[in-house]
Amino acid sequence: MAKIKNDATGRLPLMGKVYLAGPLFTIHERRVNRELARALEVELPALRVMLPQDFKHDDRFNDQKAFGLIFKGCIDGIDESRCVLAWLDGPDSDSGTSFEVGYAYAKGIPVIGIRTDFRLNQERGVNVMLSRACNAFVYRPSFAEDIEGLAKEIARAIKKVLR
Repeated sequence: MAKIKNDATGRLPLMGKVYLAGPLFTIHERRVNRELARALEVELPALRVMLPQDFKHDDRFNDQKAFGLIFKGCIDGIDESRCVLAWLDGPDSDSGTSFEVGYAYAKGIPVIGIRTDFRLNQERGVNVMLSRACNAFVYRPSFAEDIEGLAKEIARAIKKVLR
């Protein structure tokens, strides 16, 4: 992957897409994913955050007939991304997110782990197979409840891994 150089203004040029992997099953998860995506796009205006929760077919979500297309859409989304942001909260990280981390790692696509959960596990609060697959890791315990602050830290990590 080519290194990104700052332009004359000191800003990064067009960054492209990043894929936000994370749980997307509850209204809380979906809203927080969207809020983080918006905050990241404010921090890095040249960035487009792909949310798999928006992938639907025939104007329907979670349709068994479309599961193959949804799977392919997620794989294609990761393949099109400059990096993957992996939300790794919970006592055990989401299984789909864990797969997406492994896939990105195997393809050589940088992964940034995100954890706001203050519960501990093996390493960095997660299973060692996930922590070691991450090129960067943002740990910001949930006590701050500050999506914008989290987005700033993730933006710094994105700049770092894409340089």
